[in-house]
Amino acid sequence: MPPVVVSTLSRMRNPLVRRFVKLGLDTFLSGAAWVICVHVFTPDDPRPGWAVLWMALALLVNLLFKLSWQHYRFIGFRDAIRLVGATLALGLSGAGMSLIAPALNTHFDMEAVVAATLSTGGAWILLRGGIRAWHDQGLARTTLTEGSTRHRTLIVGAGRAGLLISQELHRHQELGSQIVGFVDDALDKQGIRIQGIPVLGTSFQLAQIIQEEGITQVILAIPSASGEVIRSLHDILRPTGVLLKTVPGIYDLLGPRTWKPELRSVSIEDLLRRDPVQLDQSSLSVALEDAVVLITGGGGSIGSEIARQVATFRPARIILLGRGENSLWESERALRAIFPAQPLALELCDIRNPHRLAQVFDRWQPDVVFHAAAHKHVPYLEVHPGEAVENNIFGTQNVVEASLRVGVQSFVNISTDKAVNPTNVLGATKRVAEHLVTAASDRAPKGTRFVSVRFGNVLGSRGSVVPIFREQIRTGGPITVTDAAMTRYFMTIPEASQLVLQAGILGANGQVYVLDMGNPVRIVDLAEDMARLSGLTPGQDIEIQFTGMRPGEKLYEELFTEGEQSRTDVHPKVFEASPGPAGTCDLATCMQSLRAAVLLPDGQRQTEVLRLLRDIIPTYVPSPIGLGRFGEDFLNRRKSGSHPVYAAGSRKG
Repeated sequence: MPPVVVSTLSRMRNPLVRRFVKLGLDTFLSGAAWVICVHVFTPDDPRPGWAVLWMALALLVNLLFKLSWQHYRFIGFRDAIRLVGATLALGLSGAGMSLIAPALNTHFDMEAVVAATLSTGGAWILLRGGIRAWHDQGLARTTLTEGSTRHRTLIVGAGRAGLLISQELHRHQELGSQIVGFVDDALDKQGIRIQGIPVLGTSFQLAQIIQEEGITQVILAIPSASGEVIRSLHDILRPTGVLLKTVPGIYDLLGPRTWKPELRSVSIEDLLRRDPVQLDQSSLSVALEDAVVLITGGGGSIGSEIARQVATFRPARIILLGRGENSLWESERALRAIFPAQPLALELCDIRNPHRLAQVFDRWQPDVVFHAAAHKHVPYLEVHPGEAVENNIFGTQNVVEASLRVGVQSFVNISTDKAVNPTNVLGATKRVAEHLVTAASDRAPKGTRFVSVRFGNVLGSRGSVVPIFREQIRTGGPITVTDAAMTRYFMTIPEASQLVLQAGILGANGQVYVLDMGNPVRIVDLAEDMARLSGLTPGQDIEIQFTGMRPGEKLYEELFTEGEQSRTDVHPKVFEASPGPAGTCDLATCMQSLRAAVLLPDGQRQTEVLRLLRDIIPTYVPSPIGLGRFGEDFLNRRKSGSHPVYAAGSRKG
């Protein structure tokens, strides 16, 4: 019966016809159940008319409980509860029939009514369960693709995520995974079976279980697992050669999307994943709901992620501002896919153009501004400090002035850890930008806030080291690392963006906040981890090549200048910095001098710009690349293409 039913229903494309057929099947089964039970319990008075009435009652109950709306192939617990409720309703109707039977000069034993009720309900459940079982067995019979192997699979985490994964792998046998058991550290789950699958032990017994059970694949089914847990599991499995898969973390949840048990290979982002950020949702909602939010650099990695985070608080409108039309288009597509109802506007605008910027601010009158637009590539800015000054300093000043003029309530400047004791033009210009925002806070009306937020490298951002390593691994290497001792702070893009929201929107006016970046990571360790995640052994399957430090780079980054760090009540993962005043010259005077310096001829511009940056930022120790004969030598090598900055491609420091 089930194969015929499934085949018939699958050929019906019209949902109304399919629903009508289901209704007919349920009604027929109820009639058959009645006839059989009545002939057993009251063989002397079968009365065919009562069978018709019973079928009518079953039809009515079916419509009231919408049983024919159920998808038989995916029948679940809630559907079973609805079936039980419908069966009880049918039984009560049958009891009413038995009470009025004497008035119609007939009699039915109550046992017949009870038996017919149970038989009808049972037939309905068996029909649906049979179709689902047949469908699942059909999937189970699906053969593996040629050349593929069946993996004996262990699932780490016997929670909801693990259960969903086991169900999906059982239904889709073509994926080649045979579930052997679960591993879970919860004591109350030890020794039990979950839907027939045993819990074999705890994570401390993982290596032993893998050896005893012949495991070839392990799936980490804990969406909230920290990077430390994932790294520990990865280290345990590395010598065994067992495949490690994981599921999306909770950082992947945005807007109305729900978590799904999608398997993927462990990535470097997983190994560096940290505990989830707990945001002050109510306060952020008050600040952002129904607000007009403008984001400069809206097509960049940070700007586009800030837009996605902001959209969860239902602002009146989000304005993505940037000068790269392709990146803006990509950000718009991604945002509309997740938040189709969110009002959104795009402004193609260069922040170095104050007149165009004023037009945008006058048109939209933003309440909140996130300033993420900046030049960020360290080696390039060492060669072109004038461009860095124009964009990172004067561009920031333009956005600040436009914000003050229209009465922005919150202005958040995205800064960098390279602004601390800078050794490159990027860090120096971003530190000057911090001073500009702090100075603007003194001019801002009471109740508004102008703040800066500092953080280090973000994993996967455009031009950063992770995408470069991925490309080098894809092409067979070598993986290029500047220095074996070089370390950097890393955050995921969602984590950085969430903390920017928290610090920027809820922080105090005029402050510089620094995000808790965790522990620094050695770049060579990062390269080796990425190679191993790709199934390669560093030094054997792929080489790691040290190229030497590039202009403007430091071996390690700092988050605070001396005596700057202090705690804040904004968030446990946010610190408050208290940077001193600008250097030897008045900020306004130096800004005028910088404007003149960027217009100087090539031979003078570089030296004068760096000198003025040192006057504003006393802790800035510029790379020798911009001074005297060093600069000339660099430019000559640049023209010939022999300098490592241009030979290695565009990478952030």
